[in-house]
Amino acid sequence: MDSKKLEILMTAADLGSFTKASEVVGYTQSGLTHMMDALEKEVGFPLLQRSHNGIQLTKQGEQLMPAIREFLRANANLENQIQRIAEEKEEVLRIAAYASIAMQWMPTVLYRFKRICPNVNVDLRMVDDALQPFELLESGMTDVIFASRQNSSICDWIPLYNETMYAILPKDYPLNGRTSFPLEEFEGLDFLMPYGRFDIDVTSAIKPLGIKINVKTSRVDDETLIRMVGAGLGVSMMTELMIRGRTDDVLCVPVTPATIRELGMGTHIKKKETESIQKLKECMLQMLKEKPAR
Repeated sequence: MDSKKLEILMTAADLGSFTKASEVVGYTQSGLTHMMDALEKEVGFPLLQRSHNGIQLTKQGEQLMPAIREFLRANANLENQIQRIAEEKEEVLRIAAYASIAMQWMPTVLYRFKRICPNVNVDLRMVDDALQPFELLESGMTDVIFASRQNSSICDWIPLYNETMYAILPKDYPLNGRTSFPLEEFEGLDFLMPYGRFDIDVTSAIKPLGIKINVKTSRVDDETLIRMVGAGLGVSMMTELMIRGRTDDVLCVPVTPATIRELGMGTHIKKKETESIQKLKECMLQMLKEKPAR
């Protein structure tokens, strides 16, 4: 049963006129007449008597009116309950972040975020691929990303942090007192390349110098690669967050020329930045502001 038709029937009967009812409900008089004719066909008997003096309920209409009023009250209550529940539904904020960022930064950031946005549910996705966050953002599968700057036309980018890149060397590598590692020295050494398209960072640093490295493919996570270097299987180059807390068995020294990769926060350029994303950004910036100097 169409609640709108019943509501109009009740209004018309209360006002005694289709003309007056049309002014209240926003339909034309002919439109109301058509709707009442359809309602009477649906129930199978007349509900209104029409005359020059206006309209009034038939005997059958009078018998139905208490039930109609009760139905409309119940329907209005149902709609109010649905709206209330919908408004109380928790927002879900989908985040995709490099594994290194997820491990090193996100616990602190999300702790702060939860304190100021307790009703926002966070879905954190950790990725081990340099380009995957941007692919997820473009496909609509995430709302915000934390990654390194890439050539992406769909991303509204906010720079956050310049991350130092380090040479990862066996403990017995002859540095001879040096506190940095020339990129040219990688040439001729077995180079264990980080997987997950993070070779982009390495290539962007060495290609302009014309350095040719002897790449050894290694489809392993960051910690395993560092352990492989520690076992004397080669050398590598990784970023500050990728190596943090894993350097006991290797030497880690900044490369020269000094090389960084820019970490940042990205949202889809065509989607409006929500209040929760703004709060997340504030938490991240505050955490980085308080971060001890390296």
